[in-house]
Amino acid sequence: MKGHEKRAFKDQLYEQFARIGKALANAHRLELLEVLAQCERSVEALAQETGLSIANASQHLQVLRAAHLVDVRRAGVSIYYRLADETVFTLWQAMRHVGETHLAEVERVVQTFLQDREHLHSMGAEALLQGLAEQRVILLDVRPTEEYTAGHLPQARSVPLEELEARLQELPQDKEIVAYCRGPYCVFADEAVALLRLRGYRAHRLEPGLPDWRALGLPIEV
Repeated sequence: MKGHEKRAFKDQLYEQFARIGKALANAHRLELLEVLAQCERSVEALAQETGLSIANASQHLQVLRAAHLVDVRRAGVSIYYRLADETVFTLWQAMRHVGETHLAEVERVVQTFLQDREHLHSMGAEALLQGLAEQRVILLDVRPTEEYTAGHLPQARSVPLEELEARLQELPQDKEIVAYCRGPYCVFADEAVALLRLRGYRAHRLEPGLPDWRALGLPIEV
């Protein structure tokens, strides 16, 4: 390969990789990827979940699709988006880790808005598996029902956050209750644990959300 060919090869190669970086260089698109890591969603559902207009959500999704980070499925007049594959979540997970490690602003934002989390008695995956094996823990999936249906942790009960208070009678007081949701920055589990502890339950927040649990190679039920 001649010198000018080597240069052309490198320029064209890294330009293709840069397409992915450009697609990820937007806060809304990162949030869309995190939501899609739970299950496929329609444009309308994604817009509602992320606080975007349908037109804006559609534009961001088209950018992600052009970079082959998401795929689509058509059902009648509806269009459903999903992550292209598990490596897309791995990419977002790596970005998240780098940000947490090197950007002090990430920690400041977390401390500002999630300052009560240190009192929620978080539980790790290993401790949860042991508690489930010993039948002393009840695991609650407090995400929306459609996300639970698409995939959930073994032995988890679907109790969406908005239903929790009305369904407290289903939960025995002599068991530990562990709640989980979408990931480290999802607050559904925080709110669930705060409510449960207020009502006298021994409650904990599971540290990994479903996509992180799956990334650990741990089993998922559908």
